[in-house]
Amino acid sequence: MRLNKTMKKSLLFLLGLFFVPMVFAANKERVISLGGSVTEIVYELGLGDSLIADDFSSLYPEAATHLPRVGYYRAVPVEGLVAMHPDLILASENAGPAHALESVRKLGVEIVKVSDRASLESLYERVRQIARVLTVEDKGDALIEQIHASVARAQARPGKNLKAALIINRTGTLQAAGSHTAASTLMSLAGLTNVLEPAQQGYKAVSAESLVNFGPELIIVTEGSVQASGGLEKLLRHPAIATTPAAINKRIVVMDDLLALGLGPRVAQAIEQLKLASNAAQ
Repeated sequence: MRLNKTMKKSLLFLLGLFFVPMVFAANKERVISLGGSVTEIVYELGLGDSLIADDFSSLYPEAATHLPRVGYYRAVPVEGLVAMHPDLILASENAGPAHALESVRKLGVEIVKVSDRASLESLYERVRQIARVLTVEDKGDALIEQIHASVARAQARPGKNLKAALIINRTGTLQAAGSHTAASTLMSLAGLTNVLEPAQQGYKAVSAESLVNFGPELIIVTEGSVQASGGLEKLLRHPAIATTPAAINKRIVVMDDLLALGLGPRVAQAIEQLKLASNAAQ
């Protein structure tokens, strides 16, 4: 059957309606990332230029800190997201509040939540999910292989099985990482024993008496916590830390916040840093 000009034009128009959304979906040009590890993975996949905004937990790489911020990924405002006119939001499964993201979704913005639990398996799944939605599956597979190999090398390094605690200070109150946290998983991967596990779950305020009783031989603190405390020396004088074996013997490790708390693509670097610190302990 031969098509006349009118029929040909109609067919081309319909084909256009079918294919344009597919091309648009495959080429996300205005992407917002919510969650430090999510942002870092996007950059590791070579797609940092697609990001138009991120959140305050996106501390690495440095380029991420120069993007517009839409708030903190666990408490993002609808207005901040909508104002950026995104066509895709890549969000940690812990991002929220749920009603805010749902409001944005109803406006026609695609929102993809990715795995963000405290395990290497979740990290690998997070990479796969992000690579899939950004249509760079091959790069995602390569990144997973790279992380897996680097973690194996880091874990093969010698290290001591010390009792450890990770302390953060964001509001003037010291908190320690218990079980079911990325920090606790990181300590385990580095061959350390989290003294707060299983007594505590998540991040909770820690008293001077409790931390001293747990007796950590190594204390991990984030760079942000040191700054918020007015410097490392001042932090070490805190009653919850000063009389611990770690403070007395100056076995303190200061780590990049996202490296210590994010369990992201640089996890092997974090393991190596903790291994070195444990070996330096007398």
